[in-house]
Amino acid sequence: MAPDREPLSPQVVSLSDEDLMARVAEDDDRAFPELVRRFQGRVTNLISRILNDRTGSDDLAQEVFVRVFVHRRNYRRGSKFSTWLFTIAANLAKNEIRRRVRRRNWFSLDALTEVLNDSFIQLADPTENRDVVIEREQLQGEVGKAIAAVPEKYRLALVLRDIEGLAYEEIAEVLGVPGGTVRSRINRARSMLKRRLQPLLKKQDPS
Repeated sequence: MAPDREPLSPQVVSLSDEDLMARVAEDDDRAFPELVRRFQGRVTNLISRILNDRTGSDDLAQEVFVRVFVHRRNYRRGSKFSTWLFTIAANLAKNEIRRRVRRRNWFSLDALTEVLNDSFIQLADPTENRDVVIEREQLQGEVGKAIAAVPEKYRLALVLRDIEGLAYEEIAEVLGVPGGTVRSRINRARSMLKRRLQPLLKKQDPS
């Protein structure tokens, strides 16, 4: 991200993250490239796990460091820099997920099967004719609307788990809540989603 510069001095390289950020806040242009060097990979990996999209993660990681620089004077000296940085990254990633869900307005049918967790409840058997393709697209639209109707704090946990595939521990870190709260939110979201989707589903005899 940073433009080519002269090699950083040993003095700058040896500074702590917090001292480097303090220098960034004081407009020391030698400090910011070193912070980017230290954290760009970690920030990109964090966002990549949340979005399940390496290309988009690179772009969003760039935005994280733009935010760090723009808001450099908001950093509270003495607080842990990595916590501040990862909070910015998580918030941007959460906003991106919300944007994608609104834009796509769809939910994968494979994920839907996992959410419903009922082997005897299935969607109508798919075929390859055009009418069924259209029907399935309409169904995905209805599923997207059902997800959008789930309150955001439950919906975000559901999306992180069932669309983005994050572990419960990762979701707890991103949302800043205990693991038990994460599980509770996901279970409640699945219950609300299943209730809303029930009219769209066809029960079939498992035999």
